Amino acid sequence: MAAIAFGLASSALWGLADYLGGLKSRTFPVPVVLAMMYLSSLVVMLVFVTARGEGPPSSSHVLASLGAGLVGIAGLSAFYRALAIGTMSIVAPIASTGVALPVIVGLIGGDRPGPVRSAGLALAVVGIVLASREDDEAPSDAGAQRLSIVLAIAAGLGFGSYFVLAEYGSSGDVAWALVLSRVSGFPIIALVALLALHRGGTRPTVAVLATLAGIGLIDLGANYFYNHASTLGELSSVAVAASLYPVTTVMLAALLLGERVHGVQRAGVIVALTGVVLIAAGG
Repeated sequence: MAAIAFGLASSALWGLADYLGGLKSRTFPVPVVLAMMYLSSLVVMLVFVTARGEGPPSSSHVLASLGAGLVGIAGLSAFYRALAIGTMSIVAPIASTGVALPVIVGLIGGDRPGPVRSAGLALAVVGIVLASREDDEAPSDAGAQRLSIVLAIAAGLGFGSYFVLAEYGSSGDVAWALVLSRVSGFPIIALVALLALHRGGTRPTVAVLATLAGIGLIDLGANYFYNHASTLGELSSVAVAASLYPVTTVMLAALLLGERVHGVQRAGVIVALTGVVLIAAGG
């Protein structure tokens, strides 16, 4: 039960961070947004592990965490770009279907969810897909929409890979897994951000940088809750719970941006939450 609770907490924070980060990515270059987010979380985690005074885990856990950072930043880059050019409530559920990868890995690795939890997993995945579907009646840039879908699929692969690698890395040490994932991802995205600004990308003000740093800490909280949850429960169940972030994103878009929540979206939310109840009830 605790693992599912932490997984749900991570999905809520990821949904919030993705909504806020996606909006900022419509004004500022995606690499700039992500670089500031990663910098703030890296600084916080470096201070934490330094103050704690414990060394890193084994080399295999270190490599997994470094790998998680690389696939994570690749997935986020694709995802935020897709949010910037596409329809947020279409992009989010497509990206979240990457949860299929950790579910498959978990089942191969010996996860035995049982009939009730299996039904919950299936319903949650279906709900994730339905929760943000939108009948796009307004004219749109078809090319941009197609590209956003391709990027969302790529993001899903990155997120799914992150779930798997972060789960293993966190089994060594959660805090070090978070530090190492930032250590591997930050230099790359920082370099790309500098190139984007050099090429004329909109430069954020100090106030905007502070906002981006705050979004980075929200994202860090989400990562912590997921990484911690993965040490408590089965990968297949925890990853599905953490992948319910489209529900948060859609609700925020409806409340703050006035986006309509269509009947299929409402049904998706209900289906997803029903799945969560069954996952939790399964043990």
